[in-house]
Amino acid sequence: MSTRDLTGRVAFVSGASRGIGAGIAQRFAARGMKLVLCSRTPPVLPDSEDVLSVSLDVRDEAGMNGLIAKAEERFGGIDLFINNAGVLEPIAPIRDVSVEAFAEHLEVNLVGVFVGSRCYVEHLRRVGRGGVLINISSGAASKAYHGWGAYCAAKAGVERLTEVIALEEAEIGLRAHAVAPGVVDTDMQSLIRATPAEKFPETLRFQEKKVDGAFNRAEFVADELAALAFDPTREGSPVVLRLPDEWGET
Repeated sequence: MSTRDLTGRVAFVSGASRGIGAGIAQRFAARGMKLVLCSRTPPVLPDSEDVLSVSLDVRDEAGMNGLIAKAEERFGGIDLFINNAGVLEPIAPIRDVSVEAFAEHLEVNLVGVFVGSRCYVEHLRRVGRGGVLINISSGAASKAYHGWGAYCAAKAGVERLTEVIALEEAEIGLRAHAVAPGVVDTDMQSLIRATPAEKFPETLRFQEKKVDGAFNRAEFVADELAALAFDPTREGSPVVLRLPDEWGET
């Protein structure tokens, strides 16, 4: 099977109701993959013969295990598991972020990734096979942004967590990657552009990206993730990586 022909491959995508997750799901479906989709609101694709689609909070371990059990029954093993669900808020200086808001953010962006990753590892060990885990990260994992204290902390945690999983589960044939997809024009980007500069001083830079169209398309991200998972020449890729800028910037 070539990397262009993904027919029959099974992919799990969380946060698949809109944004990058929805774009990935639609692209994978167009390329013939079978899909397991979840998000707090209904995923972009409805349940069908080739799509298992449910509303689910990624922090719900019992719900996640139940969904994976249904996927095993319908499709067998899951080849590619993508933890994409996440939030950006609160956007504010740390001094103005409540403990409750910070904890809630980490619950979704870091604990949710932990739950999905753990459930996928258990699935692979149960079915006796390897697979590919991709946790969606961000440039904010390695660069501090004024107003993004919670987001930066969570994404940095995602990258280190993924590195640990890659070490611990290599023995079962799991490849784990934390991937920063670049800037994709989603609802999250709309929120960034609408944020007052006193809360996020780089608002203008992101507004300029909108004017210039300097974004990666979700379809481009999906194809890159598929290649990372299924192209044999990409098997030596680093655990933590950033996708190239589609529009040609360096």
